[in-house]
Amino acid sequence: MIIKEEIKNIVSEFEALHSGQFASVVAATPAFLKNIYNQSIAKFKSIGLPNRKNENYKYLDIANLFTKNYEKAITPTQVKVDINDIFKCDVPELDTNAIIILNGFYFSPDGNKINTLPSGAVVGSLSQAIIDYPELVEKYLNKSAEKSDEGLVALNSAFIQDGVFIYVPKDAKLEKPLQIIHLMMESKSIMAQHRNLFVFEEGSEGKVVICDHSLSPSEFLTNSVSEIFAAENAKIEVVRMQNEHNSSKQLTNTFIDQQKDSDVIINTLTLHGGTVRNNLFVNLNDEGCQNRAYGLNLTDRNQQVDNYVYINHAKPNCHSTQLYKGVLDDEAKGAFSGRIFVAPDAQKTEAFQNNNTMLLTDDAQMRSKPQLEIYADDVKCSHGSTSGQLDEDALFYMKARGIGDKEARMLLMFAFAHEIISKISVEPLFERVNNLVEKRLRGEMSRCNNCMMACDTNQKNN
Repeated sequence: MIIKEEIKNIVSEFEALHSGQFASVVAATPAFLKNIYNQSIAKFKSIGLPNRKNENYKYLDIANLFTKNYEKAITPTQVKVDINDIFKCDVPELDTNAIIILNGFYFSPDGNKINTLPSGAVVGSLSQAIIDYPELVEKYLNKSAEKSDEGLVALNSAFIQDGVFIYVPKDAKLEKPLQIIHLMMESKSIMAQHRNLFVFEEGSEGKVVICDHSLSPSEFLTNSVSEIFAAENAKIEVVRMQNEHNSSKQLTNTFIDQQKDSDVIINTLTLHGGTVRNNLFVNLNDEGCQNRAYGLNLTDRNQQVDNYVYINHAKPNCHSTQLYKGVLDDEAKGAFSGRIFVAPDAQKTEAFQNNNTMLLTDDAQMRSKPQLEIYADDVKCSHGSTSGQLDEDALFYMKARGIGDKEARMLLMFAFAHEIISKISVEPLFERVNNLVEKRLRGEMSRCNNCMMACDTNQKNN
């Protein structure tokens, strides 16, 4: 366990980076961003990194992830190879507008960093959007995140540079899903902190697919923040597919702010990764909002995946659903902590939360903590959690009908996972995720799928 003095040293290291090497970046930015930088580094100094005394981080030592001597990625990586030669999309038939973020920075071989689509939507680099659309970025950037008491969020905000900016104007519709491909690739251990900002105006619609991959066997630490704003009657679907190698550590914080009658679906699929922590914060700020949060993690060896979800029902007549599932093998560890908060004025709330885990060995560990905090009296709310092994009766039934033991087990695991996969509305992605999950459950996908890099095969045992 990391002692307090070591945590102080980690915080001091980032302070020194902020006032030293990063100072030139701060000096060249507009006033509103300087304020974010200065307020955030002060907040991070005050809060520090979460530790196990924090109930929400009881089972994951976050500070320990920072003890590796990572080089901080505060300048774009100079790539000497063609990304397309070493990386093939997991969903090659997926018809999308694709964006690549490499080690935290927008990657564009042709130098074009921002585009206006036929619908009027603006898509591209956040750093370029700060230059081209400063008033728009200032209106939304950090408006959700600044309310957070998460030290990881303050750390990201103190070093905002680049990521993906999406702006969809009133009544516009994205004709194709936007695919954001986060890649980590370097010969040395690095830490990256990208920032995503998605703004969907009144009546707009769109689907976003986020894919996280590592393309080289180095140790990586990612601390990312995404802010998603859904205006009145906006409809958004976000699918995140995490597929990094065992030497990666990924920390994500996603903030969703919804206005009247908006509808947001977010589905987080963790297919592979060494240590993964996903935080999701949802604010239902007006009547008629609907939010559906789904999650699936498949872990083995010594991998660990933690999911934390907070849904704030601030107004009446809103609906939220949380359904998270996990399949844990070997000595894998998992944790789920979900909280539904219903404010006194939020009458007619409907909120449901469920966490189900399948443990394939006696050594796999899962901790689950569903929570309800209700201050209104006219509501329909429920929560539940189950953790257990494969149904022996179902196994016996299948084997009695000629299905082999191994195949029967795989079919039961796949059926368990399919409930989450089925929520994906992008058909080619749904089909491909089906295939990837089946491969993962069969043990055929030991590291990032479709990566052309010749990574050290020993890393899969890390």
